[in-house]
Amino acid sequence: MTVTEASPDTAPRHTGPRPIQVALLASVFVIAACGLLYELAAGALASYLLGDSVLQFSTVIGTYLFAMGVGSWLSRYLERQLPAHFLRIELLVALAGGLLPGLLFLAHAWVPGAFRLLLYGLVFAVGVLVGLEIPLVMRILKRNVQLKDLVSQVLTFDYLGALAVSLAFPLLLVPHLGLVRTGLLFGLLNAAVAFWALWLFRHELPRPGAHALACVGTAAVLAAGFAGAERVTTLAEDRFYQDRIVFAATSPYQRIVVTRGRGGHRLFLNGNLQFAERDEYRYHEALVHPAMAAHGAPKRVAVLGGGDGMAVREILKYPSVEQVTLVELDPNMTRLFAEHPTLAALNGHALASPRLKIVNADAFGWLQQVQDSFDVIVVDFPDPTNFAIGKLYTQSFYALLDQRLSASGYAVVQTTSPLVARRSFWTVVQTIESTGLSATPYHAHVPSFGEWGFVIASRRPWHLPAALPAGLRFLDLPTLPLLFDFPRDMARVQAEVNRLSNQVLVRTYEEEWGR
Repeated sequence: MTVTEASPDTAPRHTGPRPIQVALLASVFVIAACGLLYELAAGALASYLLGDSVLQFSTVIGTYLFAMGVGSWLSRYLERQLPAHFLRIELLVALAGGLLPGLLFLAHAWVPGAFRLLLYGLVFAVGVLVGLEIPLVMRILKRNVQLKDLVSQVLTFDYLGALAVSLAFPLLLVPHLGLVRTGLLFGLLNAAVAFWALWLFRHELPRPGAHALACVGTAAVLAAGFAGAERVTTLAEDRFYQDRIVFAATSPYQRIVVTRGRGGHRLFLNGNLQFAERDEYRYHEALVHPAMAAHGAPKRVAVLGGGDGMAVREILKYPSVEQVTLVELDPNMTRLFAEHPTLAALNGHALASPRLKIVNADAFGWLQQVQDSFDVIVVDFPDPTNFAIGKLYTQSFYALLDQRLSASGYAVVQTTSPLVARRSFWTVVQTIESTGLSATPYHAHVPSFGEWGFVIASRRPWHLPAALPAGLRFLDLPTLPLLFDFPRDMARVQAEVNRLSNQVLVRTYEEEWGR
């Protein structure tokens, strides 16, 4: 066998191994960070667009790990010119992983039927490529490092890279760059590793000029994508939301989009409509006033969720109210609806009221810690599309709610559609009753949502109020009793209690709305 035909695994050892060893171990750190980033980005996007974060992350991670195993197995067939193979794989990972979030956004808007196929196809492709990377690096390093040191060093840098990106992804990258730019940035990091390999192994690579051209082309594509990332996101969201987007932001908790069309402004969280300006008054009057007016003279009120301030606007119509505590997880929501002139006008500048106290915290944890009691608690969470939200509809949560209610207090919970999601609606009723509270269900027609449901929870029976605030556009005393009448197609059905241990409501909700 001639020297030019020698396998790298048996090639003579280099006389200066340390620089190459350090460079490759640094590459392992970057490779691990990039690989995990693409996995997190795919899981986050699937959760945003498909709901049920536990299911989406589980299936994405499972597919990714299986694909990495396939890639590791395939690496055995790469026997010669390992540095060249490593460089090519880095460029492929850079393109597939870096473009993954943008491609998925566009697919969801333009070809939604193909979204799942593209999602798992890209995750599998990236996983196979990432699975090829580490075995190749180890085999290249094997020329200069003893086996026991090789394994420990590679795994150490691999785990450190994973740790770094797992912390940076939710805390720094997504809030400041968004998912599309974050993916492209890490694609550029993979391309940088390819450039590094091009320099380190320039004397071993066949046709180095072609490899250099491939590196430059890959970096140019990713850089152009990074520069135009906002346009890509806007293009996808304009197609998805139809109306003109006037505000869009990605927080650590959700994707916030506000559009404006013929019907006025609409708010979407993770693609799900939260309110439409043309009929939000119907929803918020129905949510707030049956409980507030029935109490008589509430002084201390809490709002859980409802960071748009619309429920607070209705609550402040009662002169007896001394303080409203708004508990909203996402500070971006309360900041947006307090500072954006048009959106603040929609809630009547309620978030600037001296009677309001804003707490940016998880409502479940806040209920566990707070010692105050409230005359009325308004629970205005998004629908239980995933387990993270589903915990806010469990028996445990309503038991905490009971502890924070004054003896004569009322809590009211928005509770999805009793027409479209009939079992889901009555599951919430059943769950509230399982804590010993009395549950009084009712519903209202909101054109943007259809028939929508609510439940009043209390220790004393609810009664019709004697008066309502002046100036309401939807509710009045003569028609209020109609909200508590359920026709046959919305009448009570048997339902399970939603517990933290089973989260049956999330599965039921997906089944019913999926139809």
